[in-house]
Amino acid sequence: MGKYVIKRVAQAVIVLLLVAALTFVLMNLVPGGPFLGEKAKSPEVIAALNAKYGLDKPLHIQFKNYIVKFVQGDFGVSLKMQKNRPVSEIIAELFPTSAKLGLISLLFAIIVGIPMGCLAAYYRGGKIDSILRVIMTLGISVPGFVIATLMLILFGVNLRWLPTIGLNDAASYIMPCFTMAFYPMCYLGRLARSSMLDAINQDYIRTARAKGVKSSKVIFKHALRNAFIPILTYLGPLTAFILTGSFVVESVFSIPGIGRYFIQSILNRDYPIIMATTIFLAALVIIMNLIVDLLYRFVDPRIDITKGGGEA
Repeated sequence: MGKYVIKRVAQAVIVLLLVAALTFVLMNLVPGGPFLGEKAKSPEVIAALNAKYGLDKPLHIQFKNYIVKFVQGDFGVSLKMQKNRPVSEIIAELFPTSAKLGLISLLFAIIVGIPMGCLAAYYRGGKIDSILRVIMTLGISVPGFVIATLMLILFGVNLRWLPTIGLNDAASYIMPCFTMAFYPMCYLGRLARSSMLDAINQDYIRTARAKGVKSSKVIFKHALRNAFIPILTYLGPLTAFILTGSFVVESVFSIPGIGRYFIQSILNRDYPIIMATTIFLAALVIIMNLIVDLLYRFVDPRIDITKGGGEA
């Protein structure tokens, strides 16, 4: 196991380096720059700013300098949005808000989505299954900004039940969290339903039922555990993406999170913020995928993750 973890860490470093290189190249291929804005600057001023921040050097030199500083813990400073403020401070300030919002949304999606899929599988072909399938199909078909806008208009503007801006109290979390959780909740439900339909037709389930085991125990203990592998695989990257916030949700509800700020940094060509947030997200995805791989053995002891996920 130790060798496997070391191997995955080495692979992670290579992946992060490739992500950083690709982001850096694409970022610099886009026309414009951080110092070209509404207020016109003379070529001399722009040249001086480029020299100050090292943007006048060849791209390969810029990338090398950035990676060296990044490894040392220096993520650079904001060039435009919060000029000269360290990017590490910006991420440290914004990430907790997005992470808290994302964690609540993730828990809601798991708590509601997986049982919903199990119920749909158990009552397959019936009215409950039909109703739940309609809800799940709706959830994965309707874009997030539509859900956010509808909730904002209905519960925030017309009924005035819920706050529409910021995260000032517990009630203000309801609409953003539901909007973020609705798609993964429905997707998890579909995954759980399809996996459960495969599991409940296995011989060991028939044997358990023949022995008189309660249906609830058959579904939520025996079948769900063996149907959990596809769900667990999806939960890895989902956790990383949902913890780093949603641009749509944070924009609609005016939440100062890292997702909204990342898109703004792209529009403003704030290169250090673009690089740091991209690498940060990639690192989260890699870490969550590694955790998922390690959890496979707890879900199904037959899986040998050191041999590419085959059975031991």
